[in-house]
Amino acid sequence: MAIVGEVESLWRYPVKSMRGEQLSEAFVSFAGIFGDRLFAFRGAARPKAFPYLTGREQATMLLYRPRFRHPEKATKPPNWAEAEDAGPGLNPIPANAQDLAVDVETPSGAMLAVDDPALARELSERLAKPEGLTLLRSDKSMTDCRPVSLFSVQTARQLGAELGTNMDKRRFRANIFADLAPAAGFAEDDFVGRTLRIGRRVVISILERDSRCAMITIDPDTTERNPTILSHVVKTRNGEAGVYGAVLVEGVIRVGDPIESSG
Repeated sequence: MAIVGEVESLWRYPVKSMRGEQLSEAFVSFAGIFGDRLFAFRGAARPKAFPYLTGREQATMLLYRPRFRHPEKATKPPNWAEAEDAGPGLNPIPANAQDLAVDVETPSGAMLAVDDPALARELSERLAKPEGLTLLRSDKSMTDCRPVSLFSVQTARQLGAELGTNMDKRRFRANIFADLAPAAGFAEDDFVGRTLRIGRRVVISILERDSRCAMITIDPDTTERNPTILSHVVKTRNGEAGVYGAVLVEGVIRVGDPIESSG
C-alpha cells in the first residue's frame, strides 16, 4: 500500500440531518462510525423506500445540535480495549443504549431529549404541511447508502474555485474528510474498487461514488439554499462527489492518521 494522504477531520451526525459533531478520533465499525446517524425521524408522509425527514424537506434541521449525554461513553464500544488486546477479529460488544442517550439543542436554545415528544412536534410544525413523526433508533448507522463516507478537502476547494465561492466542506456531510495533497480535487474517485487502510488498523473497501442531492445546496450555518452547487455537480460530475465505503477491519482512527491505498 502507498500513502495517499491523511485524515483532515472526522465527523459524525448523531441525528440524521441535524448538525454534525467534529471528533478528534472515531471508532469505525462494520455498521459505520460509532454513534453516527444513531437516530432519525420517520415522517408519516415520507416514501417507504426513504422514510426519513431530512434537511431537504426542512432545512432548519441543520440548526439543531445533538449532543451525547455521556460523551466519555460515546466514543467507542465499552470493551474495545480488551477486545483489541485479545487478538485480531474479536468483535466488541455493542454499547448500552443509556450510554448513547442524546439531547438536542433547538435553534431557540432549548435542550430536549431526542425522544421527548416535544421535539418531534416542533420538527413537524416547521414543515409546510405538518405530519406525524416517529423517532427511529438503530445501532447500524442510518446513512443513505453505505456505512462510511469520505470526501477530500481538495474536492471542496476545486468546487469552490469552479463556482467562484468559498465552499464549506460541511455541506457534504462526510464522516472522513481527507487531505490528499498534492492531488487535485476528485482524486478520491480513483479509490473506487480499492481498499484504504487508515491509521494502524482500519481497512475500508471503497465501493462507489457518492450521488448527491439537495442537501449540498444548504448552508450549514444559515440554511440558505444555493441550487447552483447541485446543478454544477450534476453537469460536471454526473451528480457525484466523494465516495462511499464498507468497513472490512474495525478500529479507531484519528485526525492526522495516514491514509494508504491499494493498487
